[in-house]
Amino acid sequence: MKKNINVNVVVIGGGPAGYSSAFRCSDLGLSVVVVEKYGVLGGTCLNVGCIPSKSLLYLATLIKEIKEFSKYGINIGSIKSLNFSNVMNWKNNIISNLSRGLLDMAKHRKIKILRGIGKFISAHSLEVQHDDLIHNISFDYAIIATGSRPIQLPKLPYEDNRIWDSTQALNSIAIPKKLLIIGAGIIGLEMATIYNALGSEVDIIDSSKRFFPLIDEDSSNLFLRYTKEYFNIYLNTTLVTLTADTRGISVTTNVNNDSVSNNLYDNVLLSVGRSPNTQNLNLNAAGVQSDSSGFIKTNQQMCTNISNIFAIGDVVGQPMLAHKGMYEAHIAAEVISGKKHFFEPKVIPCVAYCDPEIAWTGIMEDTAKLQGINYRSVIMPWKFSGKAISSNCSDTGMTKLIIDSDCNKIIGGVIIGRHAGELLSQISLSIEMGCDIEDIALTIHPHPTLAESIHISAQLYSCTATDMINKI
Repeated sequence: MKKNINVNVVVIGGGPAGYSSAFRCSDLGLSVVVVEKYGVLGGTCLNVGCIPSKSLLYLATLIKEIKEFSKYGINIGSIKSLNFSNVMNWKNNIISNLSRGLLDMAKHRKIKILRGIGKFISAHSLEVQHDDLIHNISFDYAIIATGSRPIQLPKLPYEDNRIWDSTQALNSIAIPKKLLIIGAGIIGLEMATIYNALGSEVDIIDSSKRFFPLIDEDSSNLFLRYTKEYFNIYLNTTLVTLTADTRGISVTTNVNNDSVSNNLYDNVLLSVGRSPNTQNLNLNAAGVQSDSSGFIKTNQQMCTNISNIFAIGDVVGQPMLAHKGMYEAHIAAEVISGKKHFFEPKVIPCVAYCDPEIAWTGIMEDTAKLQGINYRSVIMPWKFSGKAISSNCSDTGMTKLIIDSDCNKIIGGVIIGRHAGELLSQISLSIEMGCDIEDIALTIHPHPTLAESIHISAQLYSCTATDMINKI
């Protein structure tokens, strides 16, 4: 059966970038259809990524805190009584509630959601097929927001359900005794935090010589020191062989290009990056250009080389973050409606929601050196924070500000510790506003709070701190 649809805007993909662009287009008076492979909004982020992982990370943090209190003779509960099936049901209910909320907002905006896979027929037409039903959509504008998928390593037995990607790890029905994670990026660290708290012995291997090169080495070294008692991170280590049998997953790794290590695991999680979902779009039919990795090329208005086709989110490249995609979504919708808006943020904040969290924004020291910026950095260890001490997280926290010393403006920052992601926005806002470091130092912060660490860091720069010894 075939049906024809005419619409102002077709959005391909219903993730955070996709539904945000659809909602914004509707609010701006445009008729919108969303094409979504699974028929539900939220994409990877809501259904099998950000939201479920953050739910489990919240539980992991609670478990970890309970264990830490036992050191002081305060026994609150036991992980042994945890019903993992109930945990998964709780996590799935969160997803369902948020999904229903998005559906209600789409209905309120009179946005039609078509289930199926869309492929371009031309620069103004799209074919969407699901089972025996085919929709032919004629559109004025298209927004591609099809997201990304986990990268797979070659020659691995993916048919074995003990080999996980992030989606499978978030839907496991059992807790492995021993878990290997390949890749020490954000996903790998978050999964290590979850499964370590649930009782797994976790090893992480990564081919990089330096841990977490997205932030400065002094900050990444602090994180390694904080987490060494919870899971093992082996750098400059590559996978040689992986064999699945009745005993488990036998893994051989090469360390520092010389020594070989053999270990047996119950499960192996691959978190070595993601690639764009552009393989089914038939981009050539619309004339849309992509690079050798499949990422779609856009300008600062999120427009592709075809003037009526836009692309947003993971499909346009790094950083692959939901909040970046949602920001791009607003730009695309507003440009389509006739506004002269551009994607030109000074910073895009990033957070790894492990425990402790790693949050960073702006220019790091290494980049400042390469760019020839005269800078100075200040660090406030949380052992000087009354709030961190009273919250039992003073040993695993620090706040770092990076300041352009020629103009005394904040250009970057790193926070490691619990709730670091919640604190980071103050630094991002300071950079976007061109804030002088003195503006932070002279702004009264509530006491006691973790946000004071940013305040004290600013005071350290001007040697006005009283909670720490000033160093000139």
